[in-house]
Amino acid sequence: MLKVNIAVLVSGSGTNLQALINACKAGIIKSGEIKSVISSKEGVYALERANQNGIKNFCVPKKEFPVQKEFENKLIEILKLERTDLIVLAGFMCVLSADFVNEYKDRIINVHPSLIPSFCGDGFYGLRVHKAALDYGVKISGATVHYVNEVTDGGKIILQKAINIKKSDTPEILQKRIMEQAEWKILPRACEMVCKSLIKEKKNG
Repeated sequence: MLKVNIAVLVSGSGTNLQALINACKAGIIKSGEIKSVISSKEGVYALERANQNGIKNFCVPKKEFPVQKEFENKLIEILKLERTDLIVLAGFMCVLSADFVNEYKDRIINVHPSLIPSFCGDGFYGLRVHKAALDYGVKISGATVHYVNEVTDGGKIILQKAINIKKSDTPEILQKRIMEQAEWKILPRACEMVCKSLIKEKKNG
């Protein structure tokens, strides 16, 4: 069976990577296979998760590349070597340039912990997103999986899932609930959807 080669880009503990690995094992993702994991930081647990699951992994420390283009060239070198069809950003804390994004147009997806277009864009990451949502007093938040383009969190939306906000929520509690009930559910589903469409393109091409 024809499968899409997936590269997962990470910068931290890799909880979303684990959700993708679990989804592959459970058959939720059946049109793609995680072939590589690339981290922008050394010593993160995401690399250990990759090792535990026999997935080839690479570390490209961002701090060692003062020039963005050199960092991205190294990423592209690995992606091409691994014959990557689809890139999944799973807690990848680096903004990618328009040049990089255009190199992989419609083949990069990202999960963001809010309902885009709310609480997204430059500066909205991690707990900042959830603090902003709570400070604003919204009653619903959630997660969004979207294509990546040259605008931060600006690409076309693939899937969204809403989560009700509770009075007792803190940014930390809300972050955990959105991860468990939204991000880990829709990221694998969106991944399978995109893999399916890429296979269709390959067959038609």
